[in-house]
Amino acid sequence: MFGLSELALILIVVIVVLGIKKLPELTRSAGKAARIFKSESKALKAQDSPEASPGSGRIVPGTVVEPDDPSARS
Repeated sequence: MFGLSELALILIVVIVVLGIKKLPELTRSAGKAARIFKSESKALKAQDSPEASPGSGRIVPGTVVEPDDPSARS
């Protein structure tokens, strides 16, 4: 079997031989993907925070209407 250093060397050679022209595009798209992933993870953390959870500290005014209440019928 190959060790980690041999696999890394083979990967570098393959990248250089096959993708020397596409390497800047590949790194640019990897950077975009990392930025998107970072912003989405921040959004998920903000969504899961206690102040953003539904029903925490949110008061909705209204009246409770019982089903047998004659004043509720129009």
